[in-house]
Amino acid sequence: MYGEESFLIDLIQEQVEKLIPDEMKDFNFDLFYGAETSAEKAVGIARSYPMLADRRILIIREFQKFGNVEGGTTQSFLEYFKSPNPTTLLCIIDQKFPDKRRELGKYLSSKEARNHIGLYEFNKIHENLLPDWISDWTRHSHRMSINPAAAQLLAQLVGPDLKLLSTEIEKLCTFVDTSQEIGTDHVKKITESYREYNTVELKEAVISRDLHKSLKIAEQILHQSNNNTAEVIKSVGFFYIVFSNIWQICRLRERGLGKQEVQTQLGIKSSYIFNHQYREASNFKLAEMPQIFEAILDADSAIKGFSTLDPPSILLLLIKRIIG
Repeated sequence: MYGEESFLIDLIQEQVEKLIPDEMKDFNFDLFYGAETSAEKAVGIARSYPMLADRRILIIREFQKFGNVEGGTTQSFLEYFKSPNPTTLLCIIDQKFPDKRRELGKYLSSKEARNHIGLYEFNKIHENLLPDWISDWTRHSHRMSINPAAAQLLAQLVGPDLKLLSTEIEKLCTFVDTSQEIGTDHVKKITESYREYNTVELKEAVISRDLHKSLKIAEQILHQSNNNTAEVIKSVGFFYIVFSNIWQICRLRERGLGKQEVQTQLGIKSSYIFNHQYREASNFKLAEMPQIFEAILDADSAIKGFSTLDPPSILLLLIKRIIG
């Protein structure tokens, strides 16, 4: 298993670990890290047979760091992969797939390897698809439903961190009666600690290009905040996600695609969420996007110390530059 979305990989690892009963783990379960173990030792464990059980499980994380340990590299696994121990379930985890130009990567990519090796890639979920993921996760993991507006709001408030999202969804499902559908009011109440609901209001004012209202809301957010720097950092990241979605729609619309074609291209299943984003994008032109992203980048650099401006000035200037 490989990819940048560690949350899903961690969940699968938990399920793999459960395949061995706790009372058998001392003899038939091992978890190694490539930076801390030699490849030869790991291969030796993989080739050994289970004790008083049908199988053993070996999980290896940071697989490609084996090369940093004296006495072996990931190439030590090549012969094992070609003839694995049928009583061992070997689960290998890394952020990237082994280099396909090298022997190990070539073999793992071959048809021969498909007979006994499964390859699974876990990429980060695009911001456009987060509301759909929230709806699916709520339904499948908690047997509850969340309406599209609430899913959209939660995605905007929390962002693309699936671990944090899953925590907030669990809080919502505990807070809301099982007979109810989770709505925007529930999301606002349960995520009060974020205070980004005001940021959503700020976004709506900025999208409508109401400069006076936008500045008033921004000043209120900063006035209520205990940490203006952290507030501006979150706001800049929030606007990046919002305008990334708008840019995608403007780009496809500029190519002459119809509304339905744009939705299909972006892979957004919920018509409610797509229509909301499409309406937001209608207030902007593709030609404006470079200047807007430049303003967001400048604000990001400034709040990280590359400017003499204070945090309130950075946020207010960003809003003025976006609205134009």
